[in-house]
Amino acid sequence: MSVRPSRSTVPEPGQAVRPDVVSSRIPGFYRLPPEERLAALEANLAVTAEEASILRGDGLSLDDASAMVENVIGRFALPNAVAVNFRINGRDRLVPMVVEEPSVVAAVSNMARLARPAGGFFAEADPPVMIGQIQLANVAAPDAVVAALEAAIPRLTDIAVAVHPRLAARGGGLRGFAVRRVTYDEPGRGHEEMVVLHVHLDCRDAMGANMVNTLVERLAPHVEQITGHEVGLKILSNLADQRRARASVRLRPEHLSTPEMDGKEVADRIVGAWRFAWADPYRAATHNKGVMNGIDAVALATGNDWRAIEAGAHAWCCRDGQYRPMTRWELVDDVLIGTIELPLQFGTVGGPIRLHPTVRANLALAGVDGAEDLSGMAAAVGLSQNLGALRALATEGIQAGHMRMHARCVAATVGAKGPEVDLVTARLVEERDFSSNRATNVLDEIRGGLV
Repeated sequence: MSVRPSRSTVPEPGQAVRPDVVSSRIPGFYRLPPEERLAALEANLAVTAEEASILRGDGLSLDDASAMVENVIGRFALPNAVAVNFRINGRDRLVPMVVEEPSVVAAVSNMARLARPAGGFFAEADPPVMIGQIQLANVAAPDAVVAALEAAIPRLTDIAVAVHPRLAARGGGLRGFAVRRVTYDEPGRGHEEMVVLHVHLDCRDAMGANMVNTLVERLAPHVEQITGHEVGLKILSNLADQRRARASVRLRPEHLSTPEMDGKEVADRIVGAWRFAWADPYRAATHNKGVMNGIDAVALATGNDWRAIEAGAHAWCCRDGQYRPMTRWELVDDVLIGTIELPLQFGTVGGPIRLHPTVRANLALAGVDGAEDLSGMAAAVGLSQNLGALRALATEGIQAGHMRMHARCVAATVGAKGPEVDLVTARLVEERDFSSNRATNVLDEIRGGLV
């Protein structure tokens, strides 16, 4: 069950007291119109009346938007949805997702429901350690520079720990240094030796970019003094491989069967599709895009830097020299086991998280308890999204589900309102004609009383 936050990292203090547990299983949730969905969440005590009002409205004021970024002229809205049915580490979780692509939220909710009888998903995350880089370029004697930096680590440690004393008081702070040699040897170009000092900083519930950048900039003059070399770049790395999140799910054949296909065959086809992604980067790119459909939507809903998360996740996929899938699927004693591991630098404090009321409401809805908890949740969502895509590919094909959801967009585009959307959608799916012309004709028939 979803335990409400025990830390003050998310909603503002003074809000209504919440229950200790909230169920993520709300049958028929997807059939309700948006206002009734919010009412169901209020009745379920998943959101307060104040949060429901925020989610019901525009959320972000122009003044707050102007405080977040430059040159603001308005606000750009995307659908703010919630994935239901999730059980993660034995707790029910409601997952906020901001995404424009049809079928993403439906797929993760359906796969979360499918996984519930098997115990749901299990997730964890490493401590939130980010990496800062201090680069020395054109180093003539790299071994000597490496040795000088390694010998100076005690001195650099004393300097570094004094930069963020409040962070250390919260349990974070410096976690060490690493010295690396890096060679630029692109064929046909000049050769260059570099030495790079990595600084590892536990950022607690922050994403940590500002903390890390402040730290490396403070250390840079001391690195120059120690080595006698001018520092080049000094900035964080978005390959946060010290800050990985993992999730897993185990499914038996009976969990996977469809009216048309035996569960064992579905499992075999899912594993076969995964092997294709492992072997071929062209397939892996599409495989991983589906994973990030889920993770990015959680990042957007919770005010996180989805571009940094994307960059780190895709870089991680190339760590052995070929671009690989973010997930792994294998059959062990007829049990389908799915796992995911990738860098996820989610934060629950700072920047837009503090300023954006809808972000705060979404974090409260999810019952998030800090950055590690949110990272694990996002990993589980990514794995669920991947399961949905692979299961669809293994059975009916990916387009059938996509087109069912696309039909709703077509219906709305031609002017269908309220119950008309479902009626037009059903006809388009039945006839397998998703054109605007057919949708317009069906809508005219409905309004003329011919249906």
